[in-house]
Amino acid sequence: MAPMVVALILGWWLVAASRAQQLPRPSLSLHPIQRVSLGDNVALRCHLPRLAAWVWLYQERGWSYNKGKEKEQDAAEFSFVSTQREHAGRYRCQYRVSWSVGASEKSDPVELVLTDHSYSPPSISIHPEQCVEMGTNITIRCWNKDYGAAFFLHKDGSSAPIKHQDSSGGGAAKFTFLAVTPADSGTYRCSYRSRGYPFVSSPLGDSVMLEVTPTAAPSGAVEQSCANLVMALVRGFVAALVFGLGVYFVIDARSLWIRRDDNCGAPPVTVRV
Repeated sequence: MAPMVVALILGWWLVAASRAQQLPRPSLSLHPIQRVSLGDNVALRCHLPRLAAWVWLYQERGWSYNKGKEKEQDAAEFSFVSTQREHAGRYRCQYRVSWSVGASEKSDPVELVLTDHSYSPPSISIHPEQCVEMGTNITIRCWNKDYGAAFFLHKDGSSAPIKHQDSSGGGAAKFTFLAVTPADSGTYRCSYRSRGYPFVSSPLGDSVMLEVTPTAAPSGAVEQSCANLVMALVRGFVAALVFGLGVYFVIDARSLWIRRDDNCGAPPVTVRV
């Protein structure tokens, strides 16, 4: 009897697991999208690809929260009023259509980063200079007084940091751009996070602007280009002159032959004395 019960339970679990794999994965979004400060209200919205009655929100290495309703829904919102440090973290959501069907896969993660304005903003510098030619290597340096922080480089227009680096206990980080292009032009700022609270950020610091200009052609290349242009013009003029002279001689020779033919066909002239 016992083996039969085990087989039934195992069969039910396999069926539930296979059905769970067939459920489309949900997506999770943050509102507002970025720059949420400690004490602000924020919502995490789980978007469901199909109607579901139960939805779970998971904080990585933290707590979980479930939301069930009698009426099926295509989205579930989890709100935090007056956010605290413990609310910061990485989240995923999951849903279940019914208890007879297994739960879906978890969504891709979304990070809730909270800005703590008690942190002093970091400083920033750029080397060699703010206006450089295309192909130049540049370095942006960020630093602060809080040793052991992770630094993040932000570019205006990007919702997320474009680079990050641990300071390795030195209180500073260097972000290097090799062979910059005009696409690297823009305004950059820094932020940092302490090791104890990896999802609590400092405010953005002062900005530096990078302008990448096209590489100027060497003077020798410019002179050679001008010489090539002049030579091409001269060759064109000579070719046109030769062609014109050839056409002239052809027309002149044809006129001569026409006059000669006319003279040969005329009757002889008799001269009387």
